[in-house]
Amino acid sequence: MFGLARTDHIQEVVEQWAAETPALDRSAFAVIGRISRLAQLLEPELDLVFAEYGLTGGEFDVLAALRRSGAPYRLTPTSLRKALLLSSGGMTKRLAGLENRGLVRREAAETRDRRLRAVTLTPEGRRLVDAVLPEHIDNEERLLRDLNASERSDLARLLEKLAVTLQDTATRRRVKAPEASKQRPGRA
Repeated sequence: MFGLARTDHIQEVVEQWAAETPALDRSAFAVIGRISRLAQLLEPELDLVFAEYGLTGGEFDVLAALRRSGAPYRLTPTSLRKALLLSSGGMTKRLAGLENRGLVRREAAETRDRRLRAVTLTPEGRRLVDAVLPEHIDNEERLLRDLNASERSDLARLLEKLAVTLQDTATRRRVKAPEASKQRPGRA
């Protein structure tokens, strides 16, 4: 017996449009539609780990941004907002919740403008991020288990190219890799 070939929802939509409007090229939709749909499918899968620690994905993003910034784990609300693509209202709400739980603190400032008051990860916040991170990484590995290393690398490279095209560029320059690392591709 022959079964149906495995495909995704977007391929079905592309085929439906091809049948209805054969003159229209839907190849861009095949990419954009998949990226959008994957974001919707991945979010609840990622949130499973965060929920175990009483966090939302958005709250973890704030804590992780502070943690990866390095000691003293401090950023301005504006730099956090830009890094996480949030509105100022959205950032204010996340910071208030995290501050109420003792995971971040806002530094005293000589100004009343809260955007200029640095946000610092508390020791409790750091412990929480450090506890969640290994499980989050394991979860991401689970979600990508059907892609081999080469496929992951290709997909990451292509998505980075698209992100840069859409003006999502790094705020810091990349550090040049040591010579030894250049001789061994795939090592990080």
